[in-house]
Amino acid sequence: QVQLVESGGRLVQAGGSLRLSCAASGRTFNIYTMGWFRQAPGKEREFVAAISWSGGSTYYADSVKGRFTISRDNAKNPVFLQMNSLKPEDTAVYYCAAKENRRYYLLASNYNYWGQGTQVTVSS
Repeated sequence: QVQLVESGGRLVQAGGSLRLSCAASGRTFNIYTMGWFRQAPGKEREFVAAISWSGGSTYYADSVKGRFTISRDNAKNPVFLQMNSLKPEDTAVYYCAAKENRRYYLLASNYNYWGQGTQVTVSS
């Protein structure tokens, strides 16, 4: 089992920045990819960004490319999501996820473990 704990979500004004963190514990040696997803009220959960466990490969949704950066400090484990130039449409609960397979990183159904989520609210 893998446990994921997110932190860093809060209320921020449009144009501002936030950094989300995701700490993984447990049987992390099987993790292949870490991802961030988000879900706004009344909408489906959508892919935001992903990173290979080694940190060598990163992937982004078109809606956040150039504004968000996913990273991982191998020495300290957490996965970070740096979010800049935030927009009201970025408002959502952000979830950290981990998968132990090589299936497509973009699909939420391919992830084995999920955190509880952290609320990000961007005011206009």
